[in-house]
This record gives sequence, structure tokens and C-alpha cells, in this order.
Amino acid sequence: MSTFIALPAFNDNYIWLLLADDGERVAVVDPGDAKPVINWLGKHPEYRLSDILITHHHPDHVGGVAALKAGTGCKVWGPAAENIPARDHALEHGDTVKIFGLSLQVIAVPGHTLGHIAFYCENSGDPWLLSGDTLFAGGCGRLFEGTPAQMHASLSSLAALPPQTRIYCAHEYTQANLRFAHAVEPDNKDIKVRLEVVQDLREAGRMTLPSDLALELRTNPFLRADCAAVISAASAHSGSPLSPGVETFAAIRAWKDSF
Repeated sequence: MSTFIALPAFNDNYIWLLLADDGERVAVVDPGDAKPVINWLGKHPEYRLSDILITHHHPDHVGGVAALKAGTGCKVWGPAAENIPARDHALEHGDTVKIFGLSLQVIAVPGHTLGHIAFYCENSGDPWLLSGDTLFAGGCGRLFEGTPAQMHASLSSLAALPPQTRIYCAHEYTQANLRFAHAVEPDNKDIKVRLEVVQDLREAGRMTLPSDLALELRTNPFLRADCAAVISAASAHSGSPLSPGVETFAAIRAWKDSF
């Protein structure tokens, strides 16, 4: 099974490290700040930074790329449709990234940004997903560039992955996301229990990630826009009947923006 380490950055970012089985190489995901990575490498001199994986162009995901590239000579992989600093390999939907004996499938997930990609791996024990700012634990990213239809389609493609898929997203938003989820579905027992667990973790100063897709399908309202309870809540909040799917998704995304 792949080994991940989370490095906290800024107020609520996580920079994920993926460690190679050889104990000598490490890849970093969306390093918005170079300092946490440099500090970790300094404490673990046996590891060499070999690769950077980028999901999208926002500064809190790429701000440290140029410094890390200059200092290590690592390869930078990122979406072809976005301006990624020091990028060596421009990635399109359906491409495969091969690192550490793993094959990472590139999935286009426009919505948060137009060129956003995710990385999916299924040949390392349990499958895992680097979802960036598209799919969060209990939520999804804001629509800064894309449309509700694009984001709904992106999330639907991720929801079709195996339910045991481990989800490594880029922010510690879980508690706030589940508070909103509970407002949408107050009778959903899975959401209530998960929120209680997450509140205990945060009070203890512990992280809530990674998640897994099976849990998201039961508790994440943005993956549940076809569920009767979510449609009913979104319709009541918007003041008019909504159809399942994109229309309901758009309503709950707008609701969350002002929640």
C-alpha cells in the first residue's frame, strides 16, 4: 500500500508526500509553500524529491514549485490547460503518470478551475485519489471558473470509482462541510455520527483525512444530488421545485457559498 504523509501549510492546506517503497524517493502534491517540504527533506536526508504532482494553478497549490524544482531538479507534472510554473510534463485527461512503479491515471475534473485534474491509482493495494480542490471530505470546491454542470459531471466521474478508494484532498474543511451537510440532511444518521467523530478529532488537534469514497457517498451532499432528501432540502431552500442532478447540485453549491 502507498505511504502518504501530510504536511500542514497555511491555515488549512495539506501538502501530501508520497513515499517510494525504496525508501529513497518522495513525490509531493500541490506544494503551495516550499518551506514545509524543505524542512521535511532536511529531517529525512535519505529521501530525494523526485516528482511534483499538481492538480491546478491556484497559488496555494503551486507557490512552492519553482523553489523546489530549482533546489532538487525534480520533475513537475501538471495540467496542460493551466499555467503551472516549472512544469516538465503537461497532462491531459486519460494520460498516465508512472512514478515509483505506480501508474497514476489523470482524470479531468473541471469546475473549481477549468483545467483541474485529479490523479487516481489502483495498483497499490487499496485504490487512492488525489482530488485537489474538487472533492473534499464532506464537500466540494467552489466554482471559481467552471459551471455547476461541469463540476457535477466531474464529481459524478469520481463517484463512479471503487467505493474503497481513499481520498486525499488538499484542505482541512471537513468539520465545516459536515455542518452544512447536516443542515441539508438533518435526518441522515451517517452525517450526524461522522460530524461527531470529526468534531472530536479537531478538538484533539488531529486531522480528518484521508476519507474514502463509500463514506462520501453516504455523507457528502454534493455527491447526493439525486437523493430525495437532498432534492427536497435544496428545493425548500431555493423556494421552487428542483430536478435531480445538476439543478439540485447548483442550488446546494450556492447554498453552501452563503452558509
